[in-house]
Amino acid sequence: MDTLTHALSGALIARAVAPAQTRPGAPTTRQLVMAGTVAALFPDTDILTTLVSPLTYLTLHRGVTHSFPLLPVWAVLLALLMALTTRKLPAWRGYVLVCGLGVGIHILGDWITSFGTMFLAPFSDARFALGTTFIIDLVFTGIILAGLFASLLWRKSRIPATAALVVLCAYVGMQGWLRQQAIEFGERYAVANGLIGAQVDALPRPPLPGNWTVVVSSEEEYRFAHINLWRDRVPNAVPDAGLIARIHASFAPPANAAWEATARFGLSEADRALALEAWGQRQFGFYRWFAELPALYRIDRGNPSTCVWFQDLRFLTPGRVAAPFRYGLCRETGGPWGLFKLTGAGSPAPLW
Repeated sequence: MDTLTHALSGALIARAVAPAQTRPGAPTTRQLVMAGTVAALFPDTDILTTLVSPLTYLTLHRGVTHSFPLLPVWAVLLALLMALTTRKLPAWRGYVLVCGLGVGIHILGDWITSFGTMFLAPFSDARFALGTTFIIDLVFTGIILAGLFASLLWRKSRIPATAALVVLCAYVGMQGWLRQQAIEFGERYAVANGLIGAQVDALPRPPLPGNWTVVVSSEEEYRFAHINLWRDRVPNAVPDAGLIARIHASFAPPANAAWEATARFGLSEADRALALEAWGQRQFGFYRWFAELPALYRIDRGNPSTCVWFQDLRFLTPGRVAAPFRYGLCRETGGPWGLFKLTGAGSPAPLW
């Protein structure tokens, strides 16, 4: 989930649990809301790992700061920090609940996306992802804003904030139902095309909850289609449309789905052999762990350098030229493989 939505969700849940009346010396409602906001922002402080290297960030992001086993530790430390900041150190326990809820709602907000969150860090690096919600969801954020605005109008009531949290849960539940519909659409396609044993997944896409990318995975290739479950007519794409309109126009009704195919490791024997060689390199283990839907993006055969690039189809959004998390290996003729990241401009940048 994006940073702004995380912050707002922390404020909302703090407002929902803040007592109607506070005891003398205890944190005020305003201070509790501030604490919930700060706590909900805290997990993304792991962005500081980018100071070490992009690779460090990729492997540690959504790790220990997004961990349920460590959540009590973060709640206490953040409560002490807020108590010091507000000069109410003796009342630090009054901040613990909202700080814990703020961190917790951040973790859940990341869990519902497709990126994956390491719930059990540092004891396990397994990633968990519900995959119902795109990382920037304007409806999701709008529900939170509505709850906070209503809380300003009815300052002495926790009902608006609580109601907004209930609506948020219902909204994510609806997205889960839509995801299941998209998966069933992909399963029907797999059966109709004789793709026995294929795995089907559905990935949320912006800007509206009806947009999905359905992926049918077989041993050698992926087939995918961008669909809108609510459309019954093919959209008209305007050439000079903005990014959001361009993306939204890329999703066709299920009946008009345009299926695309991409090989996991290339089509020709030469490409496949080179891609598998690069894929199996020890230093590329981080990407084998990270990518859920890895596929060969391209091979650059130059003189003297050769580069093999991979992408994760989870992050392929129609209407956008560039996609994040494209990594690969390059080598000079006869030399060892080296790690690189493909920038938005299409040029390699070394990883260390």
